[in-house]
Amino acid sequence: MGQAPIVDQPADGAPNDLMTGDSYLESLRDGRQVFVDGEFVKDVTTHPAFANAARSIAHLYDALHHPDTKDLMTTVDRYTGYRVHRFFTPAHSPEELLKARDAIEHWARLGYGFMNRTPDYNASFMAGLAVTHDFYEPFGDNARAWYEKYARQGLSISHAIVNPPADRTKSSHEIRDVHLKVVEERVDGIVVEGAKLMATASALANVAFVGQSHLSDPDAGKADDMALAFMAPLNTPGMKVVCRTSYESKATSPFDNPLSSRFDENDAVLVFDKVFIPWESVLIHRDTEKIHQCFPRSGLLSRGFFQGAIRRSVKLQFMAGILDRGTRIYGTDGFRDVQAGLGELLAWRHQTWAVTSAMALDPEYGPGGTVLPRMDYAAGYRALAPLSWERTHRFFEEHLAGALLMTPSSGKDLQNPELRPLLDRYYRGTGATAEERTKLFKLAWDAIGTEFGARHELYDLNSADRPDQVRLDTLNWSRDAGLLDTYGDLVQKAMDDYDLDGWTRGRWAQEN
Repeated sequence: MGQAPIVDQPADGAPNDLMTGDSYLESLRDGRQVFVDGEFVKDVTTHPAFANAARSIAHLYDALHHPDTKDLMTTVDRYTGYRVHRFFTPAHSPEELLKARDAIEHWARLGYGFMNRTPDYNASFMAGLAVTHDFYEPFGDNARAWYEKYARQGLSISHAIVNPPADRTKSSHEIRDVHLKVVEERVDGIVVEGAKLMATASALANVAFVGQSHLSDPDAGKADDMALAFMAPLNTPGMKVVCRTSYESKATSPFDNPLSSRFDENDAVLVFDKVFIPWESVLIHRDTEKIHQCFPRSGLLSRGFFQGAIRRSVKLQFMAGILDRGTRIYGTDGFRDVQAGLGELLAWRHQTWAVTSAMALDPEYGPGGTVLPRMDYAAGYRALAPLSWERTHRFFEEHLAGALLMTPSSGKDLQNPELRPLLDRYYRGTGATAEERTKLFKLAWDAIGTEFGARHELYDLNSADRPDQVRLDTLNWSRDAGLLDTYGDLVQKAMDDYDLDGWTRGRWAQEN
């Protein structure tokens, strides 16, 4: 696999085109067609369904320029000579992977682990274009150009790679009115029609990567017009972002909904109503074989799970802190079962962080001299990760129980002069005032009990694919890598130590 030309790295003063928080927000005012509650959203940066989430992402971009975090977050890109986010460019050593981990972690901590599709998520795929562009021939130049534009500016890229489940009993070519496909080819590009999901955070992204996660069709050749991958700026004419309900717009106040009021990455469906895509934005066209090879070859899988594990580790830290404080205020922190639950939650966090270390320090070799987080470790994390959030829910429900519900209806009750003395008396906790107790338990409820919390539970269970498919993928990857053969060889070695007559070798045989 070829690689982009390497540019001499200047010792200092590297050009910096990375967006700031302000320029990021300005980039969203581009005429995109976003719809929520039947309304066309003229400006996502001011609309109550998206404004605070947009500001939360702008906060991430500010960290790329702040004197205290600039060196933590950025490096000089060997391919362009520009300053870039450390994860937006391929890593060439375990040390570079660890530094990328630090950058990912810092962004995750700014959202307390509750923003899943921050701009570094799709760096898992986009950074690979620097060294895998030959794979996309005859569109290799497009891949390289998009890498350079993406990395230099630090663009926010969403992705939509799943077909709508209109009728799972039928093949792709049998539901052409739903699945994305080419409907016209022109000298200057293609026209596409159809829908794609789950385009999480697309309303707040600059560009959507549109591809195929699965394209299985028993009738060879009949779905070739669906074998597509391309880049589409969010203001592409005819592309509509149809959003689910906004949890941010339903949040009543920061006190009552401190997470959902600012970290709601709206999930959406992208609808392409005869949308023109210029050839310069196409990566794969009518190539089913490349579609099947794209994600394994791109680095998306192992790098994506690496980013996800780092974010989840931060999220588990945050939840362990809430559970510890909550049980103290509830007065149950000394109970044996409560301590055991908190201990297991900490174990999930420590194990998750340890996996990120293993993925970075024991990597696999990638194209063009790069390294990738080790895939078998990534597959193991992917299969077990949903259990950590399932157990976290269980601990909160068991060990905080009714305390999660015994809160005033809103912070306004604490501001009511008639109610406040009563709340101060009856709603206080162990070593905590009524206001302190209410504030913590509303934070906990927003994390697990609100619509926002329920969405996170659903996301963490299914974001990496159906749970059974995740386990099957782990089996298939292990088999393809020869790991099962190696494990079987160990079994055979043990069986060769003995037969019907006794021990056959080693000290056991000598002592017979």
